[in-house]
Amino acid sequence: MHGDIRLFLADVDGTLLTRDKVLTEDAKAAVRDLRRAGIIFAITSGRPPRGMRMLIEPLGLDGAIAGFNGGVIFNPDMSVIESHRLDLAAARQTVELLLGRGLDIWIYTARDWLIRNPNAPHVTHETSNVKFGATVVPSFTPEHLAQVVKIVGISDDHALVAACEKAAQDTLGGTVSAERSQPFYLDVTHPQANKGVVAVTLSRLHDIPLAEIATIGDMPNDIPMFRKSGFSIAMGNSNDDVKAQADAVTDSTEHEGFAKAVRRFILQPASA
Repeated sequence: MHGDIRLFLADVDGTLLTRDKVLTEDAKAAVRDLRRAGIIFAITSGRPPRGMRMLIEPLGLDGAIAGFNGGVIFNPDMSVIESHRLDLAAARQTVELLLGRGLDIWIYTARDWLIRNPNAPHVTHETSNVKFGATVVPSFTPEHLAQVVKIVGISDDHALVAACEKAAQDTLGGTVSAERSQPFYLDVTHPQANKGVVAVTLSRLHDIPLAEIATIGDMPNDIPMFRKSGFSIAMGNSNDDVKAQADAVTDSTEHEGFAKAVRRFILQPASA
């Protein structure tokens, strides 16, 4: 099946980038090898579009890119192809649920990152990752919530984040998509803003059947695109639940797992 792949869709953090957020020379070379083989390469992430911009030139991206887990699909010139905001009532319910269970909250609109406490856990880490700073607000107003593309619940209690993921899925049902993008981050987006829908959208935009799309990722929010694609690869740094949902497992991101996956599972079969 994976010898007929025409598009390769990759998660960013923990997959394409190392733990230290480095895009290695081997990863860049693997993307160039894909292009030479006629295979389209695309990326998707829970990051905002502004936090993915630094990858466009090094990877030579020239097609649709999916930020906010598909909440915003945009071109390399940053123009928006399509976007999905959270319903206002769903945004309010999400904030109440996550705050009520003890998580900190961040809010992303299409352009801005809003936080309440600049000294909260992971704010400095996220600022370094996305390459822009947050706007500090005393509280999240109805005007803020009306513009929400993604709500992030944050805690260093990983079991609590996992429990909140299930609570959001059970309580909010089909009004949101709630998946962990890191053990300490719970991403809540519009129900059409998940990586499974990203795969479907890229299939439509490029006129490529889902069976001819391969995906690679490391976290639970990558599982929806695993299920939609013709062939899926879990990173070696994934947990066992994520690995169990993939067709293959590569090495970890610290040992060039992305580049190894390209050459072992995508290019080698195509050239065999």
